[in-house]
Amino acid sequence: MSPRWTSFVADPAERPPRTLREDGNPDHRLRVEHNDDTLLVHLSDEDGRGWTVLAVDRASRRWVVAQSLRQLDAAREACERLYEGAGPA
Repeated sequence: MSPRWTSFVADPAERPPRTLREDGNPDHRLRVEHNDDTLLVHLSDEDGRGWTVLAVDRASRRWVVAQSLRQLDAAREACERLYEGAGPA
């Protein structure tokens, strides 16, 4: 039997809501942001103490995943690896 799936929900304290959190576990967060070239998906650890970031090039759909204790460091590493050796398309 498959486990029951649930969804992340918007943080009711945030206006406008930009961050999703696991219902019942507010430390487990998710945020998506983008610019003209790149889509970033930021996912915290279950306890909120580390980050996994998925960076996707919007034109090619090429993607890279990076992890770090700090959200900014994971995002920076993912972007650098995604566009290593070339600027954004």
